[in-house]
Amino acid sequence: MLHLLKWLYPGMRLKRWLLLFALGVLMISLGLALVFNYKYLDLIEEQIFRLVYLSTGGYNYMITTLSGVAVVVLGLALMMFATRQIIRSIIVVLMPGTSDRLVDLIYEKRKLGRGPAVTVIGGGHGLSVLLRGIKSSTSNVSAVVTVADDGGSSGRLREELGIIPPGDLRNCLVALADTEPLMEKLFQYRFEGKTALAGHSFGNLFIAAMNEVTGDMETALQESSKVLAVKGRVLPASKEHVRLDAIMEDGTVVEGESQIPEAHKKIRRVRLYPKRVPAVPSALEAIETADAIILGPGSLYTSIMPNLLVEGVAHALRNSKAIKIYICNVMTQPGETDGYTASMHAKAILDHAGKGAIDYVLVNSAEIPEEMCRELGAQAVVIDEDKINALGMGLIKTDLISENDAGRHDPDKLCAAVMKIIYEMQPQTHG
Repeated sequence: MLHLLKWLYPGMRLKRWLLLFALGVLMISLGLALVFNYKYLDLIEEQIFRLVYLSTGGYNYMITTLSGVAVVVLGLALMMFATRQIIRSIIVVLMPGTSDRLVDLIYEKRKLGRGPAVTVIGGGHGLSVLLRGIKSSTSNVSAVVTVADDGGSSGRLREELGIIPPGDLRNCLVALADTEPLMEKLFQYRFEGKTALAGHSFGNLFIAAMNEVTGDMETALQESSKVLAVKGRVLPASKEHVRLDAIMEDGTVVEGESQIPEAHKKIRRVRLYPKRVPAVPSALEAIETADAIILGPGSLYTSIMPNLLVEGVAHALRNSKAIKIYICNVMTQPGETDGYTASMHAKAILDHAGKGAIDYVLVNSAEIPEEMCRELGAQAVVIDEDKINALGMGLIKTDLISENDAGRHDPDKLCAAVMKIIYEMQPQTHG
């Protein structure tokens, strides 16, 4: 009985139809009473009064009233049970194996559907960590993902098939997916050995094949999302082939995203080749209509910046009325951000995207073990609050690190911190 009451939870959008169902039953009952001239209705009423009279030794108004209430409650319970069984019968055909937790699935979907519209911009492992957490609070998520990756399986498919690199797109799809663990393992499976498939992940090959079938990468991602039951959508920043170059402090130029960290030089700025690359319209629309825009976490110059250099993205970001949050990395990245403080990360984004690209900087305040820093050849990012405030940004410090890997963010902690900022700093949007 308690499980049935879950159907009455707020936001389920079922109570109105149950009420309409009850009205229909009432009208049928009234119609039948009119057809049979109240004959059978009078008979039932007479039997109820007789039962009350015999059980109490006389007419008792209270017991008669309670009997009527009991009949109403029983009727409602039967209606709810029948409605549940009808829906369950349909769901068993459409979604086998989920009927036992049907009410929880409906409630979760309704709840997530009312969540804020969040657009995340970036790539790499850091972005997928954020997405794993954020999907538990809202299904209105759009991930705008870099297409500058030129290494590994993605780089090979890019050169051999002439498609935009699918690796970061695959990671985001899997992170937002609501699938069985086996499906996730399948998409992340990487072939081994010495064959032509060695090094390729199944997910990359699947997306590449879907691109060939549909003729368009954006459509391919939409269809792949259906397979994985993705909560939200994954969008490439651009469909054009680009190369990420870095101009170093000594004036030298390093070509290719995978080569930039290998140079081990201080980066002045990065650029795309060709310089003018059109953005995917739906990616711009996701930025313009978002309640919150999140940059990172992820490699500063090779995961976040390539998106901001796509034509129209930085402009849309600056002009968006959404709250804009930059999630600073927990640790510096060898060969890319050696010695960078939190303000240096934020300033680099402003240098590429312009003033107004960030409202708040979210940083980790928990301590990173020294031995881990030595092992990774990196340092915990220093929080220089005064310099961040001087850039015109707010600073929010909280524990964000994973208990299993102190050098990385924890998805749940990250989600909790981000949603707190969204609801507390811009409550009028989600009231």
